[in-house]
Amino acid sequence: MGRTNSRAGGKRRVGVVASYDFTRREELGRWFPPGVEWALTFTDEVPYRDNLRLVSRLGRASLLAEPVRELVAGGAEAVAYLCTACSFVDGVAGERALREAMTAYGARRALTTSSAVTDALRAVGARRPAVVHPYQEPVGRLLGGFLEDSGFDVVALTALGLDTVEDVYSVREQQVVDAVVAGDHARADAVFTSCTALPVYDALPHLEERLGKPVISANQATARALLGAVGERARGAGQRLPGHRPTLGT
Repeated sequence: MGRTNSRAGGKRRVGVVASYDFTRREELGRWFPPGVEWALTFTDEVPYRDNLRLVSRLGRASLLAEPVRELVAGGAEAVAYLCTACSFVDGVAGERALREAMTAYGARRALTTSSAVTDALRAVGARRPAVVHPYQEPVGRLLGGFLEDSGFDVVALTALGLDTVEDVYSVREQQVVDAVVAGDHARADAVFTSCTALPVYDALPHLEERLGKPVISANQATARALLGAVGERARGAGQRLPGHRPTLGT
């Protein structure tokens, strides 16, 4: 699809809806080039008792209506829902329904982190990913099922072993590095680190060199897909994924 005329000072405009508890704005912004203006807004807070209840409530399409409309009113040419588990919790059909709802709310191009991840895995030629995640066991199972239903053979599914939902906010980059190295598998042709709360930007090139295969993160995949929807490319020196043009939202 060709470029639109919606620009601010010659810059493309994109929008990100993040779950209310998102804390990695600075890291996410590192993938955006100077020629793109991006806006970030958040969902309303939701009550929860556990990880599954949290992501299930954040996976409701109605929660996106107001933030998507806000971003569209601000000129966003494409909008992403930046939340991995929130967009895979209801499976492939649920993820598709989120994108359809975002379009109904006015987004010209809509994507989710989960759709961005499957596009990223296909782009790097991965069919047998190993997956590292911070979720409690029921949500981890749903992640494996979503990827399997999307056409992938998940050869390893490794949890960080966090005790509570809130522990994810204090995860350090070295913890992620250690988990990725431990969670890799000889048959895996890529490793995916799920969850937008995990810090990985600086670690990705080193992990890819060490493991000899692509290592994809949730924020990296989302930024790449969102930028690709407006004809731009993500930054990420030394990272493999930004060199592959996405097809989502175009």
